[in-house]
Amino acid sequence: MKYVVFLFFSLFSTAFSFAQTTRKVVSSAITFKIKNLGIATSGSFTGLTAAINFDKDHLNTSTIEASVDAKTISSDNTLRDNHLKREEYFDVEKYPEIKLKSVSFVQKNKESFIGIFNLTIKDKTKPVKVPFSYIENNTGSIFKGSFDINRLDFGVGSKSMVLANEVTVFIDVETTK
Repeated sequence: MKYVVFLFFSLFSTAFSFAQTTRKVVSSAITFKIKNLGIATSGSFTGLTAAINFDKDHLNTSTIEASVDAKTISSDNTLRDNHLKREEYFDVEKYPEIKLKSVSFVQKNKESFIGIFNLTIKDKTKPVKVPFSYIENNTGSIFKGSFDINRLDFGVGSKSMVLANEVTVFIDVETTK
């Protein structure tokens, strides 16, 4: 019986030593760039919420799930922002969130990783490859990455001679330990 109890506590404590720690988001910046009439136009989203369970030493059990409020889109132009919120683009009334959920991670070097994520915009989910850096400091960690998507893959707008199809998304997130 003592052996069974010892075995149980050994397994229990081992499981906890590999448990992921959920990191709390302290600050975030979700920005994007797209060409409009050949001119780089940028914007941002706010209101990031995330469940970050990331451990660089245990990538196979690490997970990241994040969402941002689509209504918060800002391109420093109220008329354009209101247009982007309509059905043709983000349809924020019907699809209030943009979601990102990890599938897997690969380490490239000490601070560089590649994450495969499922990105959902307007109820359309596509895999995206997100190269990112992960740096730990005394108070927490910093995630920085970027990726490109084709806006047409997600039903954001239609074909246009004025608006580019490719959008670059930048993610900068600071978390607690």
